[in-house]
Amino acid sequence: MKHGLAERAPVLAVIIAACWAPLAAAAPAATGSYPSKPIRLIVPQPPGGTVDMLARMIAQRLAESLRQQVVVDNRGGASGTIGSDLVAKAPADGYTVLMTMTSHTTTPSMFARLPYDAIRDFAPVTMVTSAALILAVNPALPVHSVKELVGYAKSKSGQLNFTSAAIGSGGHLAGELLKNMTGIAATHVPYRGTGPAIIALMANEVQFMFAGLLPAQAQVKVNRLRAVAVSSGKRSTFIPELPTVAESGLPGFEVVGWYGLLAPAGTPVAIINRLQSQIVRILAQPEIRGRIAGEGAEVVGDTPAHFGEFLQADIARWAPLIRQSGAKLD
Repeated sequence: MKHGLAERAPVLAVIIAACWAPLAAAAPAATGSYPSKPIRLIVPQPPGGTVDMLARMIAQRLAESLRQQVVVDNRGGASGTIGSDLVAKAPADGYTVLMTMTSHTTTPSMFARLPYDAIRDFAPVTMVTSAALILAVNPALPVHSVKELVGYAKSKSGQLNFTSAAIGSGGHLAGELLKNMTGIAATHVPYRGTGPAIIALMANEVQFMFAGLLPAQAQVKVNRLRAVAVSSGKRSTFIPELPTVAESGLPGFEVVGWYGLLAPAGTPVAIINRLQSQIVRILAQPEIRGRIAGEGAEVVGDTPAHFGEFLQADIARWAPLIRQSGAKLD
């Protein structure tokens, strides 16, 4: 019996090699021919917002460079988790990707349970943009700096309200971080979107907020709001005269809004790298940089590894603060 197997071994080896050869050749070929059909770019928010605008701008240029249609598919709801879940469970072939945002790293601490893991179920591609927030106050407040705002809030302990576009948004967490680092007492009053929140601030229904650069600056210029500082670690190139919160007496304070691209976990590295390189090339185009700057944001275009490290650090950073604030989503 052993002799028979020994005699047949070369034949079996040839058969096995013949079976495996097409499969081994198919994997690089499949990756090399990517994309061979339309790509679906999931936006986990309704049409019309910043993430939707950014996704459509990227999709148009990506379609041109890849010579394949890139379809933007808005799947809003549940603070972005519906669209994110769809991508987490999609085939890992590069044909379903997610344009995500800051909430991707805050929702894990705000929901009792998510249908996906924000890290393990996704493959980072690149962070697309980041943007500082403006700390703005109602002009009726006798404050012109972070120090004066903190002092005023302490003199009116528990009487001030601050607002944001939504629970768990960058503006909300920035306000909670300010409370945490200064010991002031203020009540968070969320609104459905930045626009309504800014209107409430102008009406003095709330007294301060961390708002997006573009919508806040529009009202600052006509004296309906007063800008106090920016939330980023360094001064904004758009309003360099405005100090950061950190240099205004709170070292270490830093909050930025960001947008980035994720794919399902297990997506081939070659596909991830191709998407990343194409997006970085798009972001380098003067017209695209100008449009992004017009939104008060800055181009990033980092590596998949760097973006992945950022996501993990951001989740770990916000989790304790979210628990302390008691912020929850159903």
